[in-house]
Amino acid sequence: MNGVKVTIIMATYNRANFILETLLSIQNQTFSDWECLIIDDGGTDNTAEVIAPILSQDKRFQFLKRSDKYVKGLPGCRNYGLDLAKGECIIFFDDDDLPHPQNLELCVSELADTNIYFCRYIRNVFFGVFDYQFDFSKDYTSFYIDQNDVEAMIKNELPFNSCAVMWKKECFEHNRFEEHLMYAEEWELYSRIVSSGYKGISIDKCLFYGRKHPESNTGEFYNHNPIRRESYVNAILLVIKNLKEKKLLSYAIVRYFMAISINFKEYALFEKILTILELSKIDQLKWRFFYVILPVRLSFYRIRKALK
Repeated sequence: MNGVKVTIIMATYNRANFILETLLSIQNQTFSDWECLIIDDGGTDNTAEVIAPILSQDKRFQFLKRSDKYVKGLPGCRNYGLDLAKGECIIFFDDDDLPHPQNLELCVSELADTNIYFCRYIRNVFFGVFDYQFDFSKDYTSFYIDQNDVEAMIKNELPFNSCAVMWKKECFEHNRFEEHLMYAEEWELYSRIVSSGYKGISIDKCLFYGRKHPESNTGEFYNHNPIRRESYVNAILLVIKNLKEKKLLSYAIVRYFMAISINFKEYALFEKILTILELSKIDQLKWRFFYVILPVRLSFYRIRKALK
């Protein structure tokens, strides 16, 4: 992709203690033709003051306040960035994580193939102080991803982390983040893009390092934050509707979500899934039986495993 520009979209909210390290890691990219749109979501700390020197030194960075046209939150900030983006390629970085120096270079190289619309890569996590010992090898294996991999993607057997994919801008011509979602918004959107028929490649190289701390959206979800949990339920319903419309809703995917619904009884997820599926009465009865008997089966499996 000769002469290609990459747009990095970074939503930020009260990350003054982490964001400068992230911006410096972007400056250290081996690929230099990029713009970084830092979209502030109404933070109240001294982020603007902390990043002021780097903004004045490097005009590739832009610090913008989220427009009121977009809903407060990560999805709204990213949609604002998408509408401003000038690059042929789009990548989303979080304000507390660190990309590998070759991140942009290797992804742009893979996207030179006109049949490839996204490049997925490995994302590792770290705690505390980061160890800057990078592997700069360009030798790695890869495999292609297409519509046939949607089930693995949905079930997180093929994870699509928000900051572990570079996309060609075409993927967002008719696709945006659902702004009411406060968790799993990238999972919902990315599954929608891949299910639309866009083909991509996955490379077996770590190009991104996610910082783990309890204030992250994921941390809050696993700490049973009700806003994150309800958002996950809504994302599931959107995924099911999308796959149903595209006739990609397999029995395995339905079974997967029916099993998950047991953990979200307070949101009546099981009944909502049945409503979307529009099943016959007989099929509804079969799934109701599955729903009732599954906890018993899971308990039996746990006991049997413990006795081995």
